[in-house]
Amino acid sequence: MVFVKEECEDNTSERDPWRIKQEETETWRIKQEETETWRIKQEETETWRIKQEETETWRIKQEEPETWKIKHEEQEFIEESEENKKWSEVEENTHVKTGEKPLSCSQTKQKDLKKRRARKTFTCTRCGKSLTSKHNLDFHMRVHTGEKLFTCDQCGKSFARLANFKAHMNIHTGEKQHTCDQCGKCFTLGGRLMAHMRVHTGEKPFTCNQCGNSFAHLTTLKGHMRIHTGEKPCKCPHCNKRFSDSGDLKTHEMFHTGVKPFKCSHCDMRFRQSLHLKTHERTHTGVKPYKCSHCDKRFNHSTHLKTHERTHTGEKPYKCSHCDKRFSQASNMKTHERIHTGEKPYHCTECGKRFSHSSALNIHTKNYHSKAHYKQRCV
Repeated sequence: MVFVKEECEDNTSERDPWRIKQEETETWRIKQEETETWRIKQEETETWRIKQEETETWRIKQEEPETWKIKHEEQEFIEESEENKKWSEVEENTHVKTGEKPLSCSQTKQKDLKKRRARKTFTCTRCGKSLTSKHNLDFHMRVHTGEKLFTCDQCGKSFARLANFKAHMNIHTGEKQHTCDQCGKCFTLGGRLMAHMRVHTGEKPFTCNQCGNSFAHLTTLKGHMRIHTGEKPCKCPHCNKRFSDSGDLKTHEMFHTGVKPFKCSHCDMRFRQSLHLKTHERTHTGVKPYKCSHCDKRFNHSTHLKTHERTHTGEKPYKCSHCDKRFSQASNMKTHERIHTGEKPYHCTECGKRFSHSSALNIHTKNYHSKAHYKQRCV
């Protein structure tokens, strides 16, 4: 029994090194597999990243070329603005005022500044206008080409500038971002707010070079200038009568159509213009918001105030085109000019006699065609 036990022990001791070697081999194989597994995971991560990059590249390629161009231009504009700002600061520091000693910046730097600015000038090939950046030149070229990149998906109107397009979209959304800090009135456009502020400030920056009248709005000045030039570009399609203002033409056309869209809230009277409605409603309310700056007289309409104030100032802005006579009211000038032209626009419906003044027609009708006149003749 002892021999057998010893033999078994010998066999066991001989197998132990072999088993250890096998285990080491298995351990090495597992490590190799772990290394391989880690490498595969790394490759999968890298593959996923490459696919993501390919997807992003495809998305960028799919973007509209014009959108990319605009982004590029905006970046270029920002860089240009920063560089201009930097060189403006240099120029400001090197500026020599009268009676002051020159600053430390040398004339060479000043020359370099001028050269750099000269290189940064971009000239339009169509009209020769010079611009400070390529971004501004590209925008300017759209004046000549008529290119309008930004189109409203609500009404189809197109715009050359993104800022104008965004401002237009507020009309559809009803958004009014610009608020008057004086009265709280809101506007869709900043320009309209600026124009409105002149109501509060009384500013009238646009002056007529013919008569000296000043206006708060450029469009009002342009309309006024046609009084002097006699230009009447707006023609009525019903009677060929011409007008200097498109608004006057629309009002005139209502005489043909009979449309009176504005109704008084106090009575049944209707009007062709909202302005006339507002003026009429003041007869009900008694409001007279316009006060003379020379006396205490008040008026319910601004034009009545202006006409009245001319009695204080002696101003007569309307000059006859046939003689040197001047008038404080345009209607008086037109009536006067009929003396020169011989025009008689008012005619009697009873006998056909014509008159140059509506008042003369009224007197004629009262004296010769009224019932009271016939009764008097019979007696």
